[in-house]
Amino acid sequence: MKWKGKRIGLALGGGGARGFAHIGVIRVLKQEKIPIDIIVGTSSGALLGGAYASGTTPEEMERKIDEYLNSKEYQSSAIRTIEKTHDGDQSLTQKIQGFLQNKFLLLQAMFKPGILSAEEFQSMIDFFIPDILIQDTIIPFRTVTTDLISGEQIVFSEGPLREAVMASSAVPGAIEPREKGEMLLSDGGIISLVPVNATRREGADIVIAVNITRGIFSDEKLETAQEICDRAADITSYYLTDYELTKADVIIRPEVGNLHWSDFSHAGNLIAEGEKAARKSISDIRMAIPLFRKLFAKRENRT
Repeated sequence: MKWKGKRIGLALGGGGARGFAHIGVIRVLKQEKIPIDIIVGTSSGALLGGAYASGTTPEEMERKIDEYLNSKEYQSSAIRTIEKTHDGDQSLTQKIQGFLQNKFLLLQAMFKPGILSAEEFQSMIDFFIPDILIQDTIIPFRTVTTDLISGEQIVFSEGPLREAVMASSAVPGAIEPREKGEMLLSDGGIISLVPVNATRREGADIVIAVNITRGIFSDEKLETAQEICDRAADITSYYLTDYELTKADVIIRPEVGNLHWSDFSHAGNLIAEGEKAARKSISDIRMAIPLFRKLFAKRENRT
Protein backbone atom coordinates (compact mmCIF):
# COMPACT_ATOMS: atom_id res chain seq x y z
CA MET A 1 0.00 0.00 0.00
CA LYS A 2 1.36 3.43 -0.96
CA TRP A 3 0.85 5.71 2.00
CA LYS A 4 0.44 9.49 1.66
CA GLY A 5 -1.54 10.21 4.82
CA LYS A 6 -0.52 11.16 8.32
CA ARG A 7 2.74 9.71 9.62
CA ILE A 8 2.18 6.73 11.91
CA GLY A 9 4.70 6.02 14.63
CA LEU A 10 5.20 2.82 16.63
CA ALA A 11 6.50 3.39 20.18
CA LEU A 12 7.93 0.16 21.60
CA GLY A 13 8.41 0.12 25.34
CA GLY A 14 11.10 -1.50 27.46
CA GLY A 15 10.79 -4.42 29.83
CA GLY A 16 13.59 -6.90 29.22
CA ALA A 17 12.34 -10.32 28.14
CA ARG A 18 8.76 -9.02 28.11
CA GLY A 19 9.81 -7.21 24.94
CA PHE A 20 9.33 -10.44 23.02
CA ALA A 21 5.64 -9.49 22.99
CA HIS A 22 6.62 -6.77 20.49
CA ILE A 23 7.24 -9.49 17.89
CA GLY A 24 3.63 -10.64 18.11
CA VAL A 25 2.40 -7.05 17.85
CA ILE A 26 4.58 -6.32 14.81
CA ARG A 27 3.44 -9.55 13.12
CA VAL A 28 -0.22 -8.54 13.41
CA LEU A 29 0.40 -4.95 12.24
CA LYS A 30 2.22 -6.34 9.21
CA GLN A 31 -0.51 -8.87 8.44
CA GLU A 32 -3.20 -6.19 8.75
CA LYS A 33 -1.18 -3.87 6.47
CA ILE A 34 -1.02 -1.07 9.04
CA PRO A 35 1.55 1.38 7.62
CA ILE A 36 4.38 2.25 10.01
CA ASP A 37 6.39 5.34 9.07
CA ILE A 38 8.75 5.44 12.04
CA ILE A 39 9.67 3.16 14.95
CA VAL A 40 11.01 4.48 18.26
CA GLY A 41 12.24 1.99 20.83
CA THR A 42 13.34 1.96 24.45
CA SER A 43 15.53 -0.86 25.79
CA SER A 44 14.14 -4.20 24.53
CA GLY A 45 11.81 -2.15 22.35
CA ALA A 46 14.94 -0.70 20.73
CA LEU A 47 16.40 -4.18 20.21
CA LEU A 48 13.35 -5.69 18.53
CA GLY A 49 12.25 -2.48 16.85
CA GLY A 50 15.73 -2.03 15.43
CA ALA A 51 15.75 -5.58 14.10
CA TYR A 52 12.40 -5.11 12.36
CA ALA A 53 13.30 -1.67 11.01
CA SER A 54 16.42 -3.25 9.51
CA GLY A 55 14.41 -5.78 7.53
CA THR A 56 14.23 -8.78 9.87
CA THR A 57 10.75 -10.32 9.68
CA PRO A 58 8.82 -11.37 12.81
CA GLU A 59 9.29 -15.01 11.76
CA GLU A 60 13.05 -14.54 11.46
CA MET A 61 13.15 -12.84 14.86
CA GLU A 62 11.30 -15.75 16.44
CA ARG A 63 13.70 -18.22 14.85
CA LYS A 64 16.70 -16.21 16.06
CA ILE A 65 15.32 -16.16 19.60
CA ASP A 66 14.96 -19.94 19.66
CA GLU A 67 18.48 -20.30 18.30
CA TYR A 68 19.92 -17.91 20.88
CA LEU A 69 18.10 -19.39 23.89
CA ASN A 70 19.34 -22.87 22.97
CA SER A 71 22.91 -21.72 22.46
CA LYS A 72 25.72 -22.61 24.88
CA GLU A 73 26.49 -18.91 25.10
CA TYR A 74 23.11 -18.11 26.62
CA GLN A 75 22.86 -21.21 28.80
CA SER A 76 26.14 -20.31 30.52
CA SER A 77 25.42 -16.58 30.74
CA ALA A 78 24.80 -14.46 33.83
CA ILE A 79 21.36 -13.57 32.44
CA ARG A 80 20.38 -17.24 32.54
CA THR A 81 21.68 -17.44 36.11
CA ILE A 82 19.42 -14.58 37.16
CA GLU A 83 16.45 -16.11 35.34
CA LYS A 84 16.90 -19.42 37.17
CA THR A 85 16.13 -17.77 40.52
CA HIS A 86 12.67 -16.88 39.14
CA ASP A 87 11.97 -20.31 37.66
CA GLY A 88 9.14 -21.98 39.55
CA ASP A 89 9.85 -25.40 37.98
CA GLN A 90 13.29 -25.82 39.50
CA SER A 91 14.16 -28.20 42.29
CA LEU A 92 15.06 -26.82 45.72
CA THR A 93 18.75 -27.59 45.10
CA GLN A 94 18.71 -25.76 41.79
CA LYS A 95 16.99 -22.77 43.35
CA ILE A 96 19.56 -22.62 46.15
CA GLN A 97 22.39 -22.81 43.64
CA GLY A 98 20.81 -20.09 41.52
CA PHE A 99 20.21 -17.94 44.60
CA LEU A 100 23.85 -18.17 45.68
CA GLN A 101 25.06 -17.40 42.17
CA ASN A 102 22.69 -14.44 42.00
CA LYS A 103 23.90 -13.11 45.36
CA PHE A 104 27.46 -13.33 44.05
CA LEU A 105 26.45 -11.25 41.04
CA LEU A 106 24.78 -8.69 43.31
CA LEU A 107 27.91 -8.53 45.45
CA GLN A 108 29.87 -7.70 42.31
CA ALA A 109 27.56 -4.72 41.79
CA MET A 110 29.10 -3.10 44.88
CA PHE A 111 32.43 -2.86 43.08
CA LYS A 112 31.46 -2.68 39.38
CA PRO A 113 29.10 -0.43 37.37
CA GLY A 114 27.12 -3.46 36.16
CA ILE A 115 26.59 -7.07 37.22
CA LEU A 116 26.43 -8.37 33.65
CA SER A 117 29.36 -8.46 31.28
CA ALA A 118 29.10 -5.71 28.67
CA GLU A 119 30.76 -8.04 26.16
CA GLU A 120 28.22 -10.77 26.87
CA PHE A 121 25.29 -8.42 26.37
CA GLN A 122 26.85 -6.86 23.28
CA SER A 123 27.15 -10.29 21.69
CA MET A 124 23.41 -10.80 22.16
CA ILE A 125 22.65 -7.46 20.49
CA ASP A 126 25.04 -8.28 17.64
CA PHE A 127 23.16 -11.57 17.17
CA PHE A 128 19.89 -9.73 16.45
CA ILE A 129 21.00 -6.38 15.04
CA PRO A 130 22.89 -5.97 11.75
CA ASP A 131 26.08 -3.89 11.60
CA ILE A 132 24.57 -0.86 9.87
CA LEU A 133 23.93 2.82 10.55
CA ILE A 134 20.60 3.95 12.00
CA GLN A 135 19.99 6.15 9.00
CA ASP A 136 20.25 3.07 6.74
CA THR A 137 17.34 1.13 8.25
CA ILE A 138 14.47 0.30 5.89
CA ILE A 139 11.90 1.89 8.21
CA PRO A 140 13.07 5.14 9.88
CA PHE A 141 14.17 4.23 13.38
CA ARG A 142 15.18 5.95 16.64
CA THR A 143 16.50 4.72 19.98
CA VAL A 144 15.89 6.42 23.30
CA THR A 145 18.62 6.59 25.96
CA THR A 146 19.31 8.57 29.14
CA ASP A 147 22.43 10.65 29.78
CA LEU A 148 23.33 10.03 33.44
CA ILE A 149 25.47 13.19 33.47
CA SER A 150 22.93 15.77 32.27
CA GLY A 151 19.84 13.78 33.21
CA GLU A 152 18.45 14.40 29.73
CA GLN A 153 16.78 12.08 27.27
CA ILE A 154 18.95 11.39 24.22
CA VAL A 155 17.33 10.18 20.99
CA PHE A 156 19.63 8.66 18.39
CA SER A 157 18.73 9.13 14.74
CA GLU A 158 22.15 8.43 13.24
CA GLY A 159 25.33 6.52 13.93
CA PRO A 160 25.98 2.79 14.46
CA LEU A 161 22.73 0.97 15.12
CA ARG A 162 24.28 -1.61 17.43
CA GLU A 163 25.84 1.05 19.66
CA ALA A 164 22.56 2.95 19.96
CA VAL A 165 20.60 -0.20 20.85
CA MET A 166 23.25 -1.20 23.40
CA ALA A 167 23.04 2.20 25.10
CA SER A 168 19.24 2.12 25.17
CA SER A 169 19.34 -1.38 26.71
CA ALA A 170 21.90 -0.65 29.44
CA VAL A 171 19.65 -1.47 32.40
CA PRO A 172 20.91 0.48 35.47
CA GLY A 173 22.91 -1.74 37.79
CA ALA A 174 22.76 -4.68 35.41
CA ILE A 175 24.74 -3.36 32.43
CA GLU A 176 27.53 -0.82 32.53
CA PRO A 177 26.56 2.61 31.07
CA ARG A 178 28.07 3.47 27.71
CA GLU A 179 30.42 6.43 27.31
CA LYS A 180 29.90 8.66 24.28
CA GLY A 181 31.82 11.92 24.25
CA GLU A 182 30.92 13.70 27.48
CA MET A 183 27.78 11.63 27.93
CA LEU A 184 27.28 8.52 30.05
CA LEU A 185 24.38 6.68 28.44
CA SER A 186 22.02 4.28 30.15
CA ASP A 187 18.59 2.69 29.67
CA GLY A 188 16.05 4.93 27.94
CA GLY A 189 13.43 3.63 30.35
CA ILE A 190 14.87 5.76 33.15
CA ILE A 191 13.03 8.72 31.63
CA SER A 192 10.60 7.15 29.18
CA LEU A 193 9.70 3.48 29.43
CA VAL A 194 7.29 3.77 26.48
CA PRO A 195 8.65 6.53 24.20
CA VAL A 196 5.38 8.15 23.14
CA ASN A 197 6.59 11.74 23.42
CA ALA A 198 9.82 10.98 21.56
CA THR A 199 7.84 9.33 18.75
CA ARG A 200 5.64 12.41 18.49
CA ARG A 201 8.68 14.74 18.44
CA GLU A 202 10.24 12.65 15.67
CA GLY A 203 7.35 13.52 13.39
CA ALA A 204 4.60 10.97 14.06
CA ASP A 205 1.06 12.35 13.79
CA ILE A 206 -0.49 9.14 15.10
CA VAL A 207 1.27 7.09 17.80
CA ILE A 208 0.62 3.41 18.46
CA ALA A 209 2.23 2.58 21.82
CA VAL A 210 3.09 -0.90 23.05
CA ASN A 211 3.28 -1.09 26.84
CA ILE A 212 4.91 -4.22 28.28
CA THR A 213 5.31 -3.07 31.87
CA ARG A 214 4.07 -5.26 34.68
CA GLY A 215 0.92 -4.38 36.60
CA ILE A 216 1.17 -2.21 39.70
CA PHE A 217 0.14 -4.93 42.18
CA SER A 218 2.88 -7.11 43.67
CA ASP A 219 2.68 -9.79 46.35
CA GLU A 220 6.46 -10.23 46.57
CA LYS A 221 7.92 -10.12 50.07
CA LEU A 222 9.81 -6.91 50.79
CA GLU A 223 12.40 -7.99 53.33
CA THR A 224 15.46 -5.89 52.53
CA ALA A 225 16.20 -2.21 51.97
CA GLN A 226 17.17 -3.00 48.37
CA GLU A 227 13.87 -4.76 47.70
CA ILE A 228 11.91 -1.82 49.14
CA CYS A 229 13.90 0.69 47.05
CA ASP A 230 13.36 -1.42 43.93
CA ARG A 231 9.63 -1.61 44.62
CA ALA A 232 9.43 2.16 45.16
CA ALA A 233 11.20 2.72 41.83
CA ASP A 234 8.77 0.34 40.09
CA ILE A 235 5.78 2.28 41.42
CA THR A 236 7.25 5.62 40.33
CA SER A 237 8.01 4.24 36.87
CA TYR A 238 4.51 2.78 36.54
CA TYR A 239 2.76 6.09 37.14
CA LEU A 240 5.18 8.12 35.00
CA THR A 241 4.63 5.64 32.17
CA ASP A 242 0.88 5.77 32.64
CA TYR A 243 1.00 9.55 32.31
CA GLU A 244 3.04 9.47 29.09
CA LEU A 245 0.70 6.87 27.61
CA THR A 246 -2.15 9.41 27.76
CA LYS A 247 -0.42 11.11 24.78
CA ALA A 248 -0.73 7.97 22.60
CA ASP A 249 -3.55 7.49 20.10
CA VAL A 250 -3.72 3.72 20.61
CA ILE A 251 -2.22 1.66 23.44
CA ILE A 252 -1.54 -2.05 23.01
CA ARG A 253 -1.10 -3.85 26.34
CA PRO A 254 0.04 -7.48 26.04
CA GLU A 255 -0.71 -9.59 29.12
CA VAL A 256 2.84 -10.08 30.41
CA GLY A 257 1.82 -10.96 33.96
CA ASN A 258 4.52 -10.45 36.56
CA LEU A 259 7.36 -11.90 34.52
CA HIS A 260 10.81 -10.71 35.54
CA TRP A 261 12.89 -8.85 32.94
CA SER A 262 15.24 -11.86 32.77
CA ASP A 263 12.55 -14.49 32.01
CA PHE A 264 13.73 -15.04 28.44
CA SER A 265 12.59 -18.67 28.29
CA HIS A 266 8.95 -17.47 28.11
CA ALA A 267 9.51 -16.02 24.63
CA GLY A 268 6.89 -18.15 22.88
CA ASN A 269 4.09 -17.23 25.30
CA LEU A 270 5.05 -13.55 25.20
CA ILE A 271 4.95 -13.46 21.39
CA ALA A 272 1.49 -15.06 21.49
CA GLU A 273 0.30 -12.48 24.04
CA GLY A 274 1.58 -9.71 21.79
CA GLU A 275 -0.41 -11.10 18.88
CA LYS A 276 -3.53 -11.43 21.00
CA ALA A 277 -3.32 -7.86 22.32
CA ALA A 278 -2.66 -6.43 18.85
CA ARG A 279 -5.67 -8.29 17.40
CA LYS A 280 -7.88 -6.72 20.07
CA SER A 281 -6.57 -3.26 19.15
CA ILE A 282 -6.85 -3.45 15.35
CA SER A 283 -10.27 -1.75 15.20
CA ASP A 284 -8.97 1.06 17.44
CA ILE A 285 -5.91 1.45 15.22
CA ARG A 286 -8.00 1.65 12.06
CA MET A 287 -10.29 4.24 13.63
CA ALA A 288 -7.24 6.34 14.61
CA ILE A 289 -6.00 6.47 11.00
CA PRO A 290 -8.02 8.93 8.85
CA LEU A 291 -7.88 6.84 5.66
CA PHE A 292 -9.13 3.69 7.39
CA ARG A 293 -11.72 5.72 9.31
CA LYS A 294 -13.15 7.08 6.02
CA LEU A 295 -13.28 3.58 4.52
CA PHE A 296 -15.07 2.32 7.62
CA ALA A 297 -17.59 5.17 7.44
CA LYS A 298 -18.31 4.40 3.76
CA ARG A 299 -18.94 0.75 4.58
CA GLU A 300 -21.30 1.75 7.40
CA ASN A 301 -23.24 4.03 5.05
CA ARG A 302 -23.71 1.19 2.56
CA THR A 303 -25.30 -1.08 5.16
